[in-house]
Amino acid sequence: MFDNLVESSPHRGKIGGTASSSLMSLVIHGLLIYVAVMATMKVHEVIAQTPGDTNIVFLTRPQEKPPEPEKQAPLSSLTPPPKGFQNIKIVTEIPTSIPPVNLNERFDPRDYTGKGVEGGIDKGVVGGTGPVPTDLAQVYISSVVDEIPIRLSGPTPQYPSILQQAGMEGHVVTQVVIGMDGRPEPETFRIISSNNAAFERPAREAVLRSVYRPGRMRGEAVRVLVEIPVNFQINKAR
Repeated sequence: MFDNLVESSPHRGKIGGTASSSLMSLVIHGLLIYVAVMATMKVHEVIAQTPGDTNIVFLTRPQEKPPEPEKQAPLSSLTPPPKGFQNIKIVTEIPTSIPPVNLNERFDPRDYTGKGVEGGIDKGVVGGTGPVPTDLAQVYISSVVDEIPIRLSGPTPQYPSILQQAGMEGHVVTQVVIGMDGRPEPETFRIISSNNAAFERPAREAVLRSVYRPGRMRGEAVRVLVEIPVNFQINKAR
């Protein structure tokens, strides 16, 4: 009954087949492990050789070079006119007839300031020895031109709030040269008279920011020295 048990008489070839399968499995697993290790090493080498995406750059602030001084030519080669002023001619004898009016006579108020070397002009150079030009910056007075400058547009003078609340009115007389383009020349502006110093600044701003029709002489625009009054009045309701 028990002569034919399954494990009692195993076949002899079964042990050899099992050993061959185990050996083959070990070889295959070994190859897989070797391939995995080699692949991992290749990836590591590729990552090590790949340059980084972020580069660190150190910026240094450029050193500013000091401005080079302007080279001025010697006065001997330029021979500019001297920096100074002109004298006003004083009439010692009372004329019995009206002297002729020279319409081409130049007048620049800056040349009569009394500052600098006598006989020079305002646009001259300190230490200059050249001749004084007679046709430089010709300015006419309003009484000799054919058409005087006329104000075309400009801002309303800003009334000082403190003086307006106090009920104080003002009157400022200014003097300025109106250029050939109808623009006042700020360097020629002067205050002739004023009843309160607080009105002078708004009067200056109103005059210099205005636009004028230029004065004309023989149909051509010329520079004209004019006096411009500026009034500050309080509008009283009736």
